Amino acid sequence: MEENLSKIEENIGIIFNNKELLKVALTHRSFINENRDVNRPHNERLEFLGDAVLELITTRFLFDKYPDVTEGDLTSYRTGLVNTYTLARVAQDLNVNNFLYLSKGESKDTGRARQFILANALEAVIGAIYLDQGYDKAEEFISNKILPLTDEIVENKLWQDAKSRFQEMAQEKESVTPSYEILNTEGPDHQKVFTVGVFLGDEKIAEGAGESKQEAEQMAAEKAIKAKGW
Repeated sequence: MEENLSKIEENIGIIFNNKELLKVALTHRSFINENRDVNRPHNERLEFLGDAVLELITTRFLFDKYPDVTEGDLTSYRTGLVNTYTLARVAQDLNVNNFLYLSKGESKDTGRARQFILANALEAVIGAIYLDQGYDKAEEFISNKILPLTDEIVENKLWQDAKSRFQEMAQEKESVTPSYEILNTEGPDHQKVFTVGVFLGDEKIAEGAGESKQEAEQMAAEKAIKAKGW
């Protein structure tokens, strides 16, 4: 992994003075729990710092970009820029996934669980950049990698969750309110997987699966938006 640090630095566009900060930013709690001999912390403190830096820089950017927009709408726009989905998407674009220090179990996870890990790691990287090179460099990174998504998020109302977006689009385009139905439940009580279908009238548009009914509905709604080309 040591030789790969230069590759992740290349991806994010920053050469760290303190390489250890970058390694910590990429270290998930599970890796430390599984490798007790590793003498470094996990990334949660850096994530806490990076979250604050990201929120401040994003807030100032939106404040300047939209001088006539209310604070309520600015909050919605900010939510769209700093939520798990957006941050995980940016992390994937930067190929962060290939540089994470994870336990053997976590390294096999995919889907929503991996999105959370990627989003948190990106916030930790921002915290590491801030500590290593200061506010201006953190602002440059955020401006280059995250803020360019603003127009897409605002135009497509991506600050809304998938269910809200699909309902709004369905009512606007087809004058129908979507309904959801559990199609299947499997697994033991502590590890159930729900499969949910989303319908417009009697037509099933898509299915989604998740560890809760709510997560499965969100996945179904996301797939339905894509299926309808909305």
